[in-house]
Amino acid sequence: MPDVSSPLLHDSLRQHLAVSHPDFSDTLIGLYFFYLKGNRALMLGQSPPKKSDALLRRFHHNLRRKEANNAPLKILFLAAVVGCLAGVLGVMFSRAVNWVVALRTESVIDLNLSLWVSVPLMFLISGGLAMLGYLLVQRLAPEAGGSGIPEIEGALQNIRPVRWWRVIPAKFIGGMGTLGAGMVLGREGPTVQMGASAGQMVHDVCRLNNKSSRHTLLATGAGAGLAAAFNAPLAGILLIIEEMRPEFRYSLVSIHAVTIGAIMSTVVYRFFDGQLPMLEVAQDLLAAPLETYWLYLVLGACFGVVGTMFNTLILQAQKAFQHVNGTSKLRFIVTGGIIGGSIGAIGLMYPSISNDGFHLIDRISAGHFSLALLASIFFLRLLTTVASFSSGAPGGIFAPVLALGTLFGTAFGMAAMIIFPDYDMQAGTFAVAGMGALFAATVRAPLTGTILVLEVTASYQLIMPMLITCLGATLVAQALGGQPLYSQLLERILLRQKKAETNNEHS
Repeated sequence: MPDVSSPLLHDSLRQHLAVSHPDFSDTLIGLYFFYLKGNRALMLGQSPPKKSDALLRRFHHNLRRKEANNAPLKILFLAAVVGCLAGVLGVMFSRAVNWVVALRTESVIDLNLSLWVSVPLMFLISGGLAMLGYLLVQRLAPEAGGSGIPEIEGALQNIRPVRWWRVIPAKFIGGMGTLGAGMVLGREGPTVQMGASAGQMVHDVCRLNNKSSRHTLLATGAGAGLAAAFNAPLAGILLIIEEMRPEFRYSLVSIHAVTIGAIMSTVVYRFFDGQLPMLEVAQDLLAAPLETYWLYLVLGACFGVVGTMFNTLILQAQKAFQHVNGTSKLRFIVTGGIIGGSIGAIGLMYPSISNDGFHLIDRISAGHFSLALLASIFFLRLLTTVASFSSGAPGGIFAPVLALGTLFGTAFGMAAMIIFPDYDMQAGTFAVAGMGALFAATVRAPLTGTILVLEVTASYQLIMPMLITCLGATLVAQALGGQPLYSQLLERILLRQKKAETNNEHS
């Protein structure tokens, strides 16, 4: 009986079959060896291989693979550290922005000056604060401009660097300037980017050479940053799993790490700021009647159209600002100062169209505005949101989009109550449903939008209207051919990088 394990037999058989059957040589070798093994076992008085033995071997092989995929304790511990750092940064940033806003407004109001003096004074103060933010972005970390989330998506793809030693101070202090000036920007973009930068910092400090560890800690910090911004751990996890799904590498390690990071950042937030939801708009709202569900689908379709137009407006405005500023650093800073000063001065007279909009949501959903006033505030805030975000200021867009969605949803609900008086409806339910719908249509993440609003408002009785509206908005936006906002912004960043490298080569 030939030795089945003999390499000489294997080589000679391979050479023979390579000539006679070049397409099936490997298959025939495997079958022949199986035949030899069976005959050899019979000749030695052994039973041939059984199917149950093969299944048992496969089970143990899969078990070893599963055990190998168990999350290393070191990475999970570091994920908890990253979550705590992101939570601390989020709480500190929120309090710092609130302090600057209060100091700016109270210092002017307490002077009891006439509007002819207080408005120009507010323009100068707000413009100076905004210029500080633009200056830090321009000189310290250009990647800290805007939301920062596209930069993190690029970092997860290993196509953008994370210079945490520059990004964290530029985003923190610069965000204090732009958001403190009253510009229509959100705090979640800075906290997400700073949280991810904290993940990179922990990776570098611990001298981890594993690329998967870097990717995991980056994603952990980003999710923890959103959780700390909104007191919303599930939304932080879903941001990574759903919105960043093309970049996120799914594994048991990464999922556990992101979950731990979101939990720890939320614990830090609640330790300092309490456990209540950020908004209490849904306490008096009842579950929507079944016969009104189709109206939420219509509302979602409207948001799909509005979200696609909003993304186009953001991109066109960004292109216009880049054309105006060109390569001039001074012009970039001065333009930002003019925008920040103008919005801050107007906000002194009309507070509804400045800041992130969270102060508006309670009043809007309670029905304190007429239909005409809602429409006016919506269009004015749309302009200030586009101007603030597209100019390159360090700040996010989540909160302004939530405020715009609340305005549009409330207006839709009030109109529906007039058109269908027989339905037992509340305008506030449409406000809550619309809050996440524009977000879902803009970034193409319906589950994240639903859970984010659910955690921010604790409106669990309205989960069905929110799901219907967010999903409808996403499907319509997709049908219209719109692309997720952050993906388009990342593409713009890469194109600018390519253009700059080309110009450097020619020079």
